[in-house]
Amino acid sequence: MTDGLKQTPLNAAHKALGARMVPFGGWEMPVQYAGVIEEHLAVRERAGLFDVSHMGEIEVRGANALALVQMLTTNDAAKLADGQIQYSALCYPDGGVVDDVTLYRSSATHFLFCVNASNTDKDFAWMQQVHAGSGLQGVTLVNRSAEYGQLALQGPKSAAILARLTTTPLESIRYYHFGRGEVAGVPALISRTGYTGEDGFELYVPAAEAGELWTRLLDAGAGDGLQPIGLGARDTLRLEKGYALYGHELSPQISPLEAGLGWIVKFEKGDFIGRDALLAQKAAGVPRRLVGLVMEERGIPREGYPVFAGERQVGTVTSGTMSPSLKTGIALALVESPRAVLDSELLIGIRDRKLRARIVKPPFVKK
Repeated sequence: MTDGLKQTPLNAAHKALGARMVPFGGWEMPVQYAGVIEEHLAVRERAGLFDVSHMGEIEVRGANALALVQMLTTNDAAKLADGQIQYSALCYPDGGVVDDVTLYRSSATHFLFCVNASNTDKDFAWMQQVHAGSGLQGVTLVNRSAEYGQLALQGPKSAAILARLTTTPLESIRYYHFGRGEVAGVPALISRTGYTGEDGFELYVPAAEAGELWTRLLDAGAGDGLQPIGLGARDTLRLEKGYALYGHELSPQISPLEAGLGWIVKFEKGDFIGRDALLAQKAAGVPRRLVGLVMEERGIPREGYPVFAGERQVGTVTSGTMSPSLKTGIALALVESPRAVLDSELLIGIRDRKLRARIVKPPFVKK
């Protein structure tokens, strides 16, 4: 640990590659190598390799594993087949979000949550608290985060690169599904998922072997222009696709319904934590909605900037950047619901000016 920051198994490799390291969610992580724009475009056009070993992994096993997962999550895990993945959320009783998660079903008695790095301890404690109060027997929760390294290989050339290092038939692993196999001799859970909007894979491997796999992947993709990618480009890539980031578009104060994630809230599945509050919010109408904004004047919107209709503030930017693909400013913002009208114009307070922006429906960058 450096100054109280945790390090992934790849920390030395990042520094050897000249990465600029920053604190992120309690971890020392690479924010960039060659530069955010170059790395961003590498993923859109070719392929990029990310260290996401800071993410948390929490395992749920036992005869009542599905029952506990259903109680914890907003989505309907009963719809999952073995080898399938689901995006979901953990909510508090008031409908605020504990975390957004991806859920992996190995079997009806074996699930794995991938959770946000800064929330891992909080999420695990929350799951334990819910389990203790549930009365469910025959289910165990284990925080496996320290055992895993996680690498994300993303971009249009990612499948071709990965195929050089595995005999696992990648074409049989569909989007939001996973398989198991060896990659460069390393046992891996191979997940066809990502946070970039491009085709790609997330590889869960033993932490001690993550460094070797990182090197082998970079070597295998060198001829295709594969580059290591930092958190800076990870953020601009997800923002171009309109993907939520916990602490920005989701939080204990922002519900999934406000964040435009009603599609992962399945009221019909039966009871889950937060259901009553979210039903009431849906019936009353959400007071705020998350919208996409594209700048119509030169300026870069940033988190926390005010959003105006005329002279009156009607919302706040939750995430913003200069889009490397579009070469214009883009933002996600929470605004008063009556103002969340597609193609209408709002103003964003940038420094001492109010600049025009148009409401669009994300993603900002289509496939």
